[in-house]
Amino acid sequence: MNNVIFQLFQEQIDKNPDKICIYDDNRRLTRAEFHSLIDTIGVKIPKESQKVGIVMEHSVEMIAAIFAVLKSGRTYVPVEPFFPQDRIAFMMQDAGVDVVLTMGSHVEKLGDLPYLVIEREMDIENVKMECAANPETLAYVLYTSGSTGKPKGVSVRNENVCHYIRAFRNEFHPLEEDIMLQYSVCSFDIFVEEVFTTLCSGATLAIPSEETKKDIHKLMQYVEEKQITMVSGFPYLLLEMNSLPKIPSSLRLLISGGDVLRAAYITNLVNQVEIYNTYGPSETTVCASYYRCNDVEPLADGTYPVGKGVLGTSIEILDEHLSPVADGEIGEICILGGGVSSGYIGDRRKENEAFVKRQDGSVLYRSGDLGYFLPDGNIAFLHRMDTQVMILGKRVEPVEVESVLFGCPEIKAACVRPYTDEQNLSYMVAYIVLNQENASLSTLKKEMARFLPTFMIPEFFVQMKSLPLNANGKVDYALLPLVMKEGAVS
Repeated sequence: MNNVIFQLFQEQIDKNPDKICIYDDNRRLTRAEFHSLIDTIGVKIPKESQKVGIVMEHSVEMIAAIFAVLKSGRTYVPVEPFFPQDRIAFMMQDAGVDVVLTMGSHVEKLGDLPYLVIEREMDIENVKMECAANPETLAYVLYTSGSTGKPKGVSVRNENVCHYIRAFRNEFHPLEEDIMLQYSVCSFDIFVEEVFTTLCSGATLAIPSEETKKDIHKLMQYVEEKQITMVSGFPYLLLEMNSLPKIPSSLRLLISGGDVLRAAYITNLVNQVEIYNTYGPSETTVCASYYRCNDVEPLADGTYPVGKGVLGTSIEILDEHLSPVADGEIGEICILGGGVSSGYIGDRRKENEAFVKRQDGSVLYRSGDLGYFLPDGNIAFLHRMDTQVMILGKRVEPVEVESVLFGCPEIKAACVRPYTDEQNLSYMVAYIVLNQENASLSTLKKEMARFLPTFMIPEFFVQMKSLPLNANGKVDYALLPLVMKEGAVS
């Protein structure tokens, strides 16, 4: 069984080197041309580098840079250029990045980090690079919000990604005629689904401009014009599409992941196109389960089940002692199989306790999510066991936001609480006690923005004279004022 990402792509090159496999607004490349671009970039990466940062705008060159890292047997660490400079620096240093592949316009974001500039429409050279990866080579380190107050990097191997490519093929049967929209940010694992399942299965990847992605009408026009057949995204993307008079006729598949999918989000879509609800933490490589939403009734709470384990994955519902609960009882969703990753990079012993090695040698990942088995064997997801939330599909630990707040000179005391709006989308409220009366909110937000991306900065700030405490001296959350928010996708 082939468990090296680049070799799966090589199989597609061998089948039909002249088939267009990727394009953006600047260039269209066949598989053979894209392979040559990969080698052109790959030979430029310093030989001593093992971990390579990717801080680039989404483009054909960015995807080629990722494949160049993978083919050379190295590990890529992706970060969006719009992330705060301090956050980029932390991730690169924490992962032990040796060099960053970037574009000239983003060099200033890298500080003292060594870098190699890769520009759009770069010339393709006549060079060759051997594939040096193996199944156990780390493919990427993907950073998520951390419960210790700092982002944590999930280490995913080549064999984990190849496992998911096979699972995707088994369920969705991508063909050479299929075109996948590249919509997700690179720091979320929907990006992994878009890129690798597409290029390693013979389909084509279409990369729209950032301007197009920001406007749902322009995005759908792009989908129609390019005859895109598959779109994967967060539930709020489907919610936006649901409000449109019609969707592009080319679409055959919508995949929702990263957050709870509610029936109200797809009332107009469900009779037009095949829709799947998916579930899976980054720690288990993209998706661990699938559920087809067409021709079925949602659960009583208006949500859809998350389905059954994908090919090569098993899911158990366990109690706190890791024993199976009775059918229909609530427990922790625990995942086994080919997608379970190598855990968190660096000194993350406490967090790596979520990866449990069993006597048979298999590794079980404790998701921290609660759920239960339905009578038909599908899984219903309930909520987190802790305070972690999804903000517009992106994982956020309120404790990390609190940690950054406490580092601001204006703050004497603070706590951050998550809530849900009328459409059951999460938002955060920061309750703050200031060191000085004349401190401004704009200054405080600028301080936070040095380390936190925009989606991690609370939508609301409530100034308090003091935080209410319980008998144990901890913040009494029940006594905090509730800030209500209307349901709307921003």
